[in-house]
Amino acid sequence: MTEGTNAPHDKAPRDKSHYEVIVIGAGVAGIYQIKRLADLGVDATVLDGSPDLGGTWYRNRYPGARFDSESYTYGYSFSRELLNEWHWKERFSGQPENLRYLNHVADKFDLRKYMQFNAKVEAAQFDEAQHIWRLRIDDGRELTCRFVILAIGLLSTPTLPRLEGVESFKGRSFHTFYWPHEPVEMAGKKVAIIGTGATAIQVIGEIADKVGELTVFQRRPNWAAPLNNGPISNEEMADIRARYDDIFAACARSPGGFEHEPDRRGFYEVTREERLALWDKLYDEPGFGIWLSNFREIFTDEVANAEFSAYIADRIRRRVKDPVTAEKLIPKDHGFGVQRVPLETNYFEAYNRDNVHLVDISETPLQRVTETGLRTSARDYDFDIIIYSTGFDAITGAYDQIDITGINGEKLYDKWKDGPSTFLGMLVHGFPNLLMPTGPQSGSASTNFPRGIETGVNWCMGLLKHIWDRGYTSADPTLAAQERWSAHVKKMYAIMLMRNAKSWFTGYNSNVPGHEHGKYRYFVYNGGTPKYVAAINDAVAKGYEDIVFASGARPSVRPAVRSSAAE
Repeated sequence: MTEGTNAPHDKAPRDKSHYEVIVIGAGVAGIYQIKRLADLGVDATVLDGSPDLGGTWYRNRYPGARFDSESYTYGYSFSRELLNEWHWKERFSGQPENLRYLNHVADKFDLRKYMQFNAKVEAAQFDEAQHIWRLRIDDGRELTCRFVILAIGLLSTPTLPRLEGVESFKGRSFHTFYWPHEPVEMAGKKVAIIGTGATAIQVIGEIADKVGELTVFQRRPNWAAPLNNGPISNEEMADIRARYDDIFAACARSPGGFEHEPDRRGFYEVTREERLALWDKLYDEPGFGIWLSNFREIFTDEVANAEFSAYIADRIRRRVKDPVTAEKLIPKDHGFGVQRVPLETNYFEAYNRDNVHLVDISETPLQRVTETGLRTSARDYDFDIIIYSTGFDAITGAYDQIDITGINGEKLYDKWKDGPSTFLGMLVHGFPNLLMPTGPQSGSASTNFPRGIETGVNWCMGLLKHIWDRGYTSADPTLAAQERWSAHVKKMYAIMLMRNAKSWFTGYNSNVPGHEHGKYRYFVYNGGTPKYVAAINDAVAKGYEDIVFASGARPSVRPAVRSSAAE
């Protein structure tokens, strides 16, 4: 397995051992989190195990990696100056440009001086006597802080298939998350890709015409719809800038945090012809409209979902020339939209090429990786390159990578072994002063992520200011409040067809022991952005009555609060 490396670009001092706040993760969430802390003059630092900032946009450099959110709804909204000066070049921006954007934000607001790279947190333990966290870093240092803020990403722990011989392959191989930083020469090469999830769908559409031969190993097909990407002209960007307030207001109104809002007509209130007209229109438009501007019943009503799924299946058949291949690319075990929908460019057309081959490993299972390629139950295949697009230990995987110990020696890993339980997706009982702006059961995972990030970070900042203003030294949600929230999250699954999906939304990953089908996890909040924001605002309005605050240890140093445009 290969991975590119870069020299670190951090400026934060390495000889300092105590902070008021330590943020873990320098991706989209961590960058905004440290910006808010810096605005208040808080003594804080960011730790990240990668050589540089960017999180998912630093790691995922595979061909075709890009937003599935409209670019201008993905960027930060906190600075009007930033909004006015950045020109998104594509409606759905690609990885290189996205990383440039995040570096621009960090440099514009001089945030690198707070960041430490190549600093992977191995363990975090709460000191009950002092009300502080003690962190062990992989470079041998031990740091302490009053508050830990986990901004570690939802899809940041890649998983390889459970196959024998992974290390025996003599050619090049890598998980898409670790795509090499240097160019990968694929012209004339025999390339294998294992998986047909969202990432693989992007890769396949991008490299099909650039390789010698491409063999796709598919276990279960995914529904996908056209991205319909295109450039953003200077004139269009000027119009977007003028409409930013309306754009972000629409994101705040919509359940998914996107510009796309559901059709308010009832599925059964309109004729079949009217439904088809809407679907034809949405299928040809950019982005998630085909999913999120649809009738609401497709998420909850099996008959409505089946009719719409049949429509999408027919569109796939129109695009794939070979009828047998087309049928293999149409999911039979779940309906369209019951899990996050991959958006694609030329994905289905790739299978019309003579150099692209589809292997159904539900029929001829993969048995092992060999020195020269892959072996199925039917035959051996020789390859120059193997690409593992086999997903992530989603939502809780990154938390499990850190040995987090709370009150009475309780391990977060053990507490979440059968699924997470949280208060509002941002706090965990028994782990005081541990904040998760985008944690499990929050509104972030099921929405346009940066919009959820800003919501979560802003709420956490309000809680911290409440603590600092009153001289508290610890904050811990009650068990009863946590159980109520987790029960509410579970109840919201019951009304959604996604409850039956083999999806990371339900904790499914056959490559992670204990996450097989049937081991259900209630990972995301399905009530939509407006309901989630109402719930967390209600907690504030009630004076944080579900959080136990304490004093008694060495008090926090109250930051010299400065005005912040993000408040």
